[in-house]
This record gives sequence, structure tokens and C-alpha cells, in this order.
Amino acid sequence: MTSPYDEELRQLSALEARSRELQEPAEVRREWTDLAVEFVHGVVDGLDERRAWETEGGAREELLALGVPEEPASAATVMDLVEREIDGPGLQPASGGHLGYIPGGGVFPGALGDLIAAATNRYSGVRYAGPGAVAVENLMLRWLRDEIGLPKSAHGTLTSGGSIATLVAFVAARDAKGIRARDVEQSVVYTTSQAHHCVAKALAIAGLSECVQRTLPVDARYSMDVEALQAQVAADRASGLTPFLLVGTAGTTDTGAVDPLNALADIAAQENLWYHVDGAYGAAFALVSELRSKLAGIERADSVVMDPHKGLFLPYGTGAVLVRDPAHLARSHGHRGAYLQDITDIEDEPSPADLSPELTRHFRGLRMWLPLVLHGAQRFRAALHEKHLLARYFHRRASALGFEVGPEPALSVALFRWVPPAEAPVEEVNRINADILKAVLDDGRVFLSSTRIEGRFWIRAAILCFRTHREHVDHVLGILERVTQEPRLAWAPPAPK
Repeated sequence: MTSPYDEELRQLSALEARSRELQEPAEVRREWTDLAVEFVHGVVDGLDERRAWETEGGAREELLALGVPEEPASAATVMDLVEREIDGPGLQPASGGHLGYIPGGGVFPGALGDLIAAATNRYSGVRYAGPGAVAVENLMLRWLRDEIGLPKSAHGTLTSGGSIATLVAFVAARDAKGIRARDVEQSVVYTTSQAHHCVAKALAIAGLSECVQRTLPVDARYSMDVEALQAQVAADRASGLTPFLLVGTAGTTDTGAVDPLNALADIAAQENLWYHVDGAYGAAFALVSELRSKLAGIERADSVVMDPHKGLFLPYGTGAVLVRDPAHLARSHGHRGAYLQDITDIEDEPSPADLSPELTRHFRGLRMWLPLVLHGAQRFRAALHEKHLLARYFHRRASALGFEVGPEPALSVALFRWVPPAEAPVEEVNRINADILKAVLDDGRVFLSSTRIEGRFWIRAAILCFRTHREHVDHVLGILERVTQEPRLAWAPPAPK
């Protein structure tokens, strides 16, 4: 007599056989690994010969045609698609010729850290489940804290990047200052036009989009005008509003400007504002002793955002937020379900899941720890200092070629544009500069980007990739020197009819 469960047991046996195929044998695992490693080494070894910018669009037909097959695809076919249709087109972020936007990093040990983290699948959200993983992440946060000078009591969490880190900080600021829904329309946030757009985005997600958002003027170096801030705060208080959040920037995206952080800290303290510093791009320059004074005052912030995938040259997806009093993070983000009752905590190793919105999270700390211990911090300090000096070098040389340049780089972003000898309409000057940028991109060896400030088109040289050296900067300057000899840079008013 058969049991009513016999068919189910037969099904279970068949499914187990198929399911076990996900546990590939060692020889298959090694074959796949060899193909991937060969590809990665080929990419890194060939970067000097590759274009930084591929103007032609990617051929996606084969990639899309493959879709998600029901049966296994050939590993060789898959890696061929990776090489031709995924890694081929567009911007090559790993290239030393990447001088556009704020370059990301990609130091090689970071990839090894990701491989180990993904293969072991260690959980870094809760200390109880992954004590070693949590210890590594907390170690990295304490090192960042010490490098920028925050007090020993400060702590935070590693995030996917500056945008999420900003959101984490703003939620903590909202709750720490007791801003409830009924208070939002009377609460005031202070930024400048140079603040990163993630600030407005984070305010919206945190339910603060209806705050009064003051965009303060900037000085000739694109830094926040302190007197204007002081006057605006006083005016807002006089009109019955509640000044709440002050956002300073240590390295703006457009211009690389650093706000007067110490002066902003003074005002924040006097006015009881939560003082947030966006150091996603620039805070890492505190590692360089010769540049630390440019960031003086960052250590007085209530919260600081950093992006190690920028200034520490790590793979994309590595951000950090540090808060002077981490109890604010815990109050805003420390929620537990009943099924987590087995978790025990220790005070000096807080669990990241209690300090951010994430419960399930990637073990990001290994991709940061491994490069730092394998290379040593001194190499990172030297690379950051080099990038600063390269930006100053580019700024001087572009000016000598006849380009109008922005302020001397505070960190590693240099602005420049061509202004014709004869006075021309803004639209015409903008068109000429767009053509110059196109000439650089058509060359393909380097990648630059542009921005608009008060309606004027500026070209940006953002020098931060760890593989960028003087040869890359000289290549850009060579293109610009050739372009300055071309007739298209001249402009004459149309002849009268």
C-alpha cells in the first residue's frame, strides 16, 4: 500500500537532483573562475591601450537575445558577451583617462574583497550572525572617523554611496531635532546652489520636501556666503520659522569648492542647527596632511558623508555616514522583529542594521579593508596628494593656453572654458565650448564632462582616478592646444545688412 506522500517524496527526490546542480563541481567552478580572472586581467592590463570613452553605442542584440535561458549557457559565450556588449561601450571608469564627473576608483584588491565576500556570503548586518564581518566594518568606520577628526564617540555605517548616506543622516537629524509632520512647513534647511542634488532627494524621501529650503549665495570661489547665512537665519527666526538643518559641502561636484566649514560650525552651534557636511567627494583629502587645513571644521559636524569609492579609489557602491552622536542613528533606525530575539549585542561593536535602513546588506567592509591592509594607507595618501597637484598643474596650463579658468582648485576639480576675443552672445560661447568638449571626447583617450553655472557652459577636469597621472593630463592639454588653433574658436558678429 502506497502512502499519500509517496508521490511527493518522488517529486522531492527529482527536484533535489536538479537543485544540487547549483552546487557545481570543483572543476566547473575553477573553469568559470579562470575565464573570469583571465578577462579581468585582460581589462586591467589593457587599460593604457583602450579608449576612456567609446562614442559608439553598444551592440546589445546578442545579450538581449540570450535573455534568461532555461538551460545553462556556455561559459565561453557568456564571457564573450560580457567583453563585447557589457564592458565595451560607453565610459571606461577604470581608465586613467576618466577625468569626468567625480571619478570612481576600482583598486584591484577591492574586487578580491567582493569575491571573498560574495563567495563566503558573510552577513554583515548583525554582529550575532557575523562578528568578524561587523568588526571589519566598524574598524573601517573608526579609521575614517579618526582621519577626519570626529570624536571617539562618533560612529556610523557603510552604505551603497553618498545618496543613501545622506538620507540616513537626514532622518537622524529630523528625529534628533523633533521635526514632526506638523512642523515641516515651518522648518528651514540651508544649502547653496552648489549642493549635490542628493540633498533635495534625501529631504523628499525623508518627508521633508515641504521644508523651507534656502539656497544661499556663494562667493567667487563658489563657497557658501557666511554673512548671507547669518542674515537669513536671523530673518527666518524673526518671521516665526524654525531653522533646522545646515548643509555644508567639502568638495562640490560642479567646481570642487569647499565651504567655510569652521565658520558654518560656529553658526550651527549658535543657532542650534543640525550641521551636516557632504564630504562624499572631498572628505578623503583629510588623509593628506598638507591639505587637511582646507577641511578644517569638518570635525565639528553632527554628520558627515564620505564616499570611499571616490577618494579612496574603491569599487562603486562604497559610501559611509558618520554621526557625532550615534544614539541618534539608533533611535531612528534601530527596529527589531520578534524573530531576531536571539541576537545579543556588545556596546563597542554595534550592528550596522541598527544604524541604517538596511537589514539585508552586502559585506562592504571587506572591499575597503583588503585594499588598505594590502597596500597600506600611505599609498592612498600619496595618490590623493598627486591628484590635487595635477589639478593645479592643469589649471595653470589651461590658463596659459588662453582658456578662462575657474578658481584655483581647492581639491582636484578644475573648471575652464574658451571665450572668443570678440564679445559673443552667451549661447554662441556655450556652443563653442560644447564643440571643444566634443573634440576631446572624439579623441577618446580621455573623458571630460561639463556643467552650467549661471547659464554658462564650463568644462570640468575632475582628477581623482588613482590611475590618472601627468601623462593623461598632458594628453588633454595637447588636444586643447590643437583646438585653440582652429578657426571655430574665433567669433565675429554678423556683418550688418
